Amino acid sequence: MGCTAAAPEPSDQPFKLGTFERDGASFVGLVLDDSVVIDMPAADGAVGSSLDRLAAPSDMKELIERYELGYRDRIREIIGSVTAEATRPEYVYGLDEVRILPPIMYPMNMINTALNYAEHALEMAGLNSGPPALSAGAPPPGYATPTTTSAPGIWERVPTDGRWNPYMFLKSPSSVIADGEAVRLPIGRDRIDSECELGAVIGRRASRVPLEQANDYIFGYTIELDVSDRGGRGDERYGSDWLITKSHDTFGPLGPFIVPKEFVPDPRNLSVEYVINGALFQEANTSLMIHDVFEQVVYATNILTLLPGDVIATGSPAGVGSARNPPVFLQPGDLSVCSYEGIGTLTNPIVGPEGR
Repeated sequence: MGCTAAAPEPSDQPFKLGTFERDGASFVGLVLDDSVVIDMPAADGAVGSSLDRLAAPSDMKELIERYELGYRDRIREIIGSVTAEATRPEYVYGLDEVRILPPIMYPMNMINTALNYAEHALEMAGLNSGPPALSAGAPPPGYATPTTTSAPGIWERVPTDGRWNPYMFLKSPSSVIADGEAVRLPIGRDRIDSECELGAVIGRRASRVPLEQANDYIFGYTIELDVSDRGGRGDERYGSDWLITKSHDTFGPLGPFIVPKEFVPDPRNLSVEYVINGALFQEANTSLMIHDVFEQVVYATNILTLLPGDVIATGSPAGVGSARNPPVFLQPGDLSVCSYEGIGTLTNPIVGPEGR
């Protein structure tokens, strides 16, 4: 299909972004109404433009990096053309006609924030035995102890801040899988847990970002299922072993899509729901975070430089299976369904080590 004679009228219709596969080839796609996928590179070659021509993005990272440099305007033109057509163009598919891949293949850095909801911190402090009895005068989880200080160069406390400092860890990008792909339980590990988290996708190179500019460095939002191995390493050297806990293969479901931030009015006020086998495990709101998404960008970028397509998973609400009495761990045959208001729903089956 050749270029149209005239440029289409740009559309203001909201969209999501994803990575897809069809007939063995992967492509960056525009998602409309969670049901229609536009092959962006194919559409770019077919739709006329009033803009300076850009090379179609080769992957999601390139789209994110150049979004403000012309790709956003080109997307609006493409959507305007598609919605004006009386019949569906050949570069437009139903969601069921493509395979969903991880939206970012793959983040250079995946950072997760630990214990960022007070109720979750409380349940983990009393793991499997109910809320712990706090010693006289001790602050509840989420609040700073009297000995808490600033972390110079990383996190500067103000006198009125009663919260504990942020706590982050790295999760291996090799753990990432897509919506619909199976979380595979590791051989010999029977204490596997899961947490439903909002993911902030970084939009441009970010180093030592000040709080008032943090939103400028966020491209959009996705969902991460933070799967955890609570079985430990067999000894207690150096405390928690985050490699074992967080980075087994398939322990990082991501997606299904990315919602650009202009379609998320306030990431600090989104409802969360996490269901396993139809049973409600987590129900909360991002307003309950101890450190909001913008503070997390500040903290992380005072430690390492983040790049377009990197993801910060912003913490888990209360309700995890390992903190129940008795604990509830993932089993082969389970179905995990993690939802954030306005972002989408990430669904993953659970299988055993042999893939069943």
